[in-house]
Amino acid sequence: MNDSTIRIDKWLWHARFFKTRTLAQNFVTAGRVRNNTVRVEKANHSVKPGDVLTFAQGQRVRIIEIVAIADKRGPASVAQTLYNDLSPPPPVKGDPDTPARVAAREPGTGRPTKRERRDLDRLRGDE
Repeated sequence: MNDSTIRIDKWLWHARFFKTRTLAQNFVTAGRVRNNTVRVEKANHSVKPGDVLTFAQGQRVRIIEIVAIADKRGPASVAQTLYNDLSPPPPVKGDPDTPARVAAREPGTGRPTKRERRDLDRLRGDE
């Protein structure tokens, strides 16, 4: 492992946040990554150990501190040594402290029926 600088898209790919480097490039150029609270829009932006990256991945916001830079993309066990995950833990389903989503449906249950839509409208007070 080397301690100089590296392109942000390459580091995200080495750390296995993205399956391909092209996906990492597109993610960065879309402006979805922040390096030390500064929005990054170019894939050739250099990062170094000590930098903190913030980006959304799925439903979570990831806060990653870069610890090391790898010379090449290795296995997942090596990739996990490249960073410290400072992200808050994901909410646990069924936790009483987690606020319930209004009118939440389980994935894969399909569209609501007309009767279910009326019930939802009544629940929300949209009648």
